[in-house]
Amino acid sequence: MEPTRNNVWKMFNDISPTYDRINRILSFGFDKGWRKKVAKHLPEKDQIKVLDLACGTADQIICLMENSHQIDEIYGVDPAKKMLEIGKDKMKDKFYKGQVKFVHGTAEKIPFEDNTFDVVTISFGIRNVEFLKEGFKEIRRVLKPGGRLLVLEFSLPDRPLIKKGHLFYLRKVLPIIGGLLSQKKDSYEYLNKTIETFPYGERFLNLLKENGFKNSTAHPHFLGAVSIYVAQS
Repeated sequence: MEPTRNNVWKMFNDISPTYDRINRILSFGFDKGWRKKVAKHLPEKDQIKVLDLACGTADQIICLMENSHQIDEIYGVDPAKKMLEIGKDKMKDKFYKGQVKFVHGTAEKIPFEDNTFDVVTISFGIRNVEFLKEGFKEIRRVLKPGGRLLVLEFSLPDRPLIKKGHLFYLRKVLPIIGGLLSQKKDSYEYLNKTIETFPYGERFLNLLKENGFKNSTAHPHFLGAVSIYVAQS
């Protein structure tokens, strides 16, 4: 059954103190590598202005800034204020801190003018958007004509045996470990359910097309457990 995304920001505020540490543990440290791969899909031009939606604790922003010299400015937007505060703290000793700004907001109501950004990124956040159609509409609105959307999200492997093992991990292992470390087992049961029920692969590419994006491609990684989607406004 599809889990509700209503007020999901409250859940992320609750798990914010342990969020980064649990991410490293549950992904066996691979999550940083996946985020770095997003930088390889930035457009080949300089002075890029980027919006990172559902930026959380700024891990994706850090990976983009430390693996690309093309970015002039990057804005992080998230509805969970406690996650944003952690992201701000991480920036204090970064040499590029002057290029990064954080804004409280949601994907369904992005607090920027039309045609503002060259690139919009959203990592492990698109499946948490409550009103996805409105979110896509807003992303297209703030992207410049021909701008690029980069989505990093969990997916499911195609190979039956690998998929079976992956589902066992999501259903049985992830909620227990996440629950023990955060004392918020319900939150990690929610995350598992959103991963299983959210469209991926061709279904997500079709979703992008239906919402006005062009030239969409999917790039699976980690045996298909995560995917990077690249699309044009």
